Amino acid sequence: MRWHPRLGTACAAVLSACAVSSAALAGAPPSPRVTVDLSQGWRFHFGDNAAATAPLFNDADWERISLPHTWNRIGEYRATRSADSNDKQGVGYYRRHFTAPANLKGRREYLQFDAVGNIADVWVNGVHVGTHKGAFSRFRFDITDALKAGADNVIVVKADNSKPALGSSTQDVIPLGGDFFIFGGLYRGVSLINAADVGIDLLDHGGPGVYARAENVGSAGATVVVRTKLRNSSSKAKSLNGTVTILDDQNLPRATGNFHQIVAAGGRAEPLVTLKLAQPHLWNGRADPYLYHVRVSVKQGTGDADSVTQPLGIRSFKIDANQGFFLNGQHLDLHGASRHQDRPVKGWALTPADHAEDMAIMADMGANTVRMAHYQHAPEWMEAADKTGMVAWAEIPYVNAASFGDDEGTPALHANAREQLTELIRQNYNHPSIMMWSVGNEVDIGAAFGRGKPARSRALLAELNTLAHQEDPSRPTTFADCCEETNPLPGRQKSELLAGTTDVMGYNRYYGWYYDAPAKMGEMMDHFHALHPTLPMSVSEYGAGGALSQHSDNVLGGPISAFGRPHPEEYQSYYHEENWKQLKTRPYIFANWVWNMFDFSSDLRQEGDAIDINDKGLVSYDRKTKKDAFYFYRANWSAAPTLHIAGSRYVDRAYAVNDIRVYSNAETAALSLNGASLGSQPCPDRICVWKGVALRPGANALAASASIKGQAVGDAISLNGPDFESGMHIDVGDLGAHTTADGRHFGSDNFFVGGEAKVLNVVGFGRNRNVPRMTVEGTTTPELYEGWREGAFSYSIPLSNGRWIVTVHSFEPDAALAATRAFNVSANGQPVLTNFNPASAAGGVLKAVSRRFPVIVTANSLNLGFSGAAIVAAIEITPAK
Repeated sequence: MRWHPRLGTACAAVLSACAVSSAALAGAPPSPRVTVDLSQGWRFHFGDNAAATAPLFNDADWERISLPHTWNRIGEYRATRSADSNDKQGVGYYRRHFTAPANLKGRREYLQFDAVGNIADVWVNGVHVGTHKGAFSRFRFDITDALKAGADNVIVVKADNSKPALGSSTQDVIPLGGDFFIFGGLYRGVSLINAADVGIDLLDHGGPGVYARAENVGSAGATVVVRTKLRNSSSKAKSLNGTVTILDDQNLPRATGNFHQIVAAGGRAEPLVTLKLAQPHLWNGRADPYLYHVRVSVKQGTGDADSVTQPLGIRSFKIDANQGFFLNGQHLDLHGASRHQDRPVKGWALTPADHAEDMAIMADMGANTVRMAHYQHAPEWMEAADKTGMVAWAEIPYVNAASFGDDEGTPALHANAREQLTELIRQNYNHPSIMMWSVGNEVDIGAAFGRGKPARSRALLAELNTLAHQEDPSRPTTFADCCEETNPLPGRQKSELLAGTTDVMGYNRYYGWYYDAPAKMGEMMDHFHALHPTLPMSVSEYGAGGALSQHSDNVLGGPISAFGRPHPEEYQSYYHEENWKQLKTRPYIFANWVWNMFDFSSDLRQEGDAIDINDKGLVSYDRKTKKDAFYFYRANWSAAPTLHIAGSRYVDRAYAVNDIRVYSNAETAALSLNGASLGSQPCPDRICVWKGVALRPGANALAASASIKGQAVGDAISLNGPDFESGMHIDVGDLGAHTTADGRHFGSDNFFVGGEAKVLNVVGFGRNRNVPRMTVEGTTTPELYEGWREGAFSYSIPLSNGRWIVTVHSFEPDAALAATRAFNVSANGQPVLTNFNPASAAGGVLKAVSRRFPVIVTANSLNLGFSGAAIVAAIEITPAK
């Protein structure tokens, strides 16, 4: 392969903030830079208003805001948007006044934006000082020539997050699409940097100007190569002396080097210094994320001209196509999750505490890697990955397509993608946690899922791959593929083969959610490994929706409504249990990333129990609730003692008899019900199961306990059992339990053998969901007929002995079979319904019909048999009066 894993440094952070005003620098001699935070004192207005760029524009009636700020608010756990939701995309203006230094001789003033969504145009005193296109990276403008020294100055920012479309302002700005929302505004920090007119380059694509790489890393020593980019903005050549120092975590010097450089007037230079570090303390992932620092100090004559400090992590790694990932020569199973950067109300306008909390949750789960999808994340998040020891996949927002047609994209779009990749690499080059640059995600999706035309996306992917190697030959490139060997939609071309475009790759695969069954994951990964035996591969996405308020009594009871409702939390847990069985046994898969760590916003989604939320997170959007699947992975990935009873949010159970699951890294666990022991069970695959636990009517206390490495652990939940004597209601063919408007509590399909569950209306994705829906007439509860079980099947239903009335609800969904369909029903082996034709009985197709019959239960079980071409939408069992 072309790349050779080497060491990198850490933390392309925002330059250290200073609480002094830039006016304090008036008349000062050349000195290191001073950074002033501009988070306060802004005015904001949504809507295009070109007059607002004028210095004397009156913004008194504009909203007073502080940074970080976004005007968007999207994503709620409810079926429809509330009045608080704001998904407006377009233009917003920001204005702020400040006082410039009285004397700028020998100094430059830079305006730094840590990110603006999505296009930023900036004016200072009515002078347009620059445009930046891309929502995720830092950028700086030299505003010195537009300033009025010692006087009031005004900054105006036009932020534009218009939805990409042909003819829009964002038509050539990646991403052109994606299953996430682009928030508008100054959602990260803004600052003023006052620096000498010669020093470390502040205009190097938002980068720190200091780039370090370690080579020949071993326990005895390492070589650290430090490149410093210098810029001279003055009209005279300048002679600079630089000192490069490696400091340990106690701030003690461990190696020092020097450079002397003459920088021409208006010119740049890039001196290299090579340092030898003896017996380095390695950055070793979660086990020991040790960080050094590299400090570059520049002097002009006897005065300090500039200084930049960057963290440094000493590590080596390699990725093998058959054996997986190795860190510092030791094999490391990489398992973790992807992360989006938004939260309720705040959107992308996060605080350092928000980033720290996200990282702490991931670490607590036992993750040792993070995929930073699908764009450049905040400096605080990059720093947190370094300090926590996460192996990171960093990515640019080349998502879904390179164009709106079937071409390779415009030159302007290619240029924008190259710029965003350059910014990603230079701004984050020094992070030891980052071990691969991703140049795209699902860029082959058009043919498979109908999101636009199947554009030719390989050309840009290859172009970005080449650029990434030019910028950083020490790290491998990667991308995430959705659709290799996926059958295209009718009339569409097959997607391009993208495997091999980058050094390593990831497969985004959702077996058991959008298609196929979980067991297909292992089969298909083995297939791709055989197709590309020399290509290291990972699973960059796998996941399933999980709604906290939606539940299932049997996760195999009905079809999955991946793009609709419900998304039972129990199915999400089952999906991850089954997929992890496939993934953990395949060492050639160098990493696995769950999609997603947290629920996140997407205006394409109306699913589960939410609006504008992709609910595949292992943790809720607000980070307050860890779903059951979180604890499944914690039991598998973390050494911390873990014991968690699943299903605690399904409090009001539809059925009295339930299986109880516990996730634990104990060998065995014990369970009690209402103080009575139910015994112990082993925990293979970190799952302990008690079958057929009978709840009493009303409240039930369940308590689990175990001993893990000598430590006693436990968990307890409370469940409400139904009144066993009042019967039960089964929503046949449906995955989710629910309560009808008249108060009947239907459990999801359960207790069955055979037949096929089908659905009346298949919900499409995004804007494709608004298609005419079929409804069943002649009922006040049409939701019962959304799913049904068809064919020959039987039910063995736990029930008290006595006399009962059974009601079977049916209908005919298929006009072609309306005249010929017939089926029989038996109860405890006795026929109760013969040659039943639902269309004839109901008077047509898509019309509800019911049949009732008495039964006598004598063995605490009711056996119902359905033969022929049966169709059953619901079964109700009520006491005979």
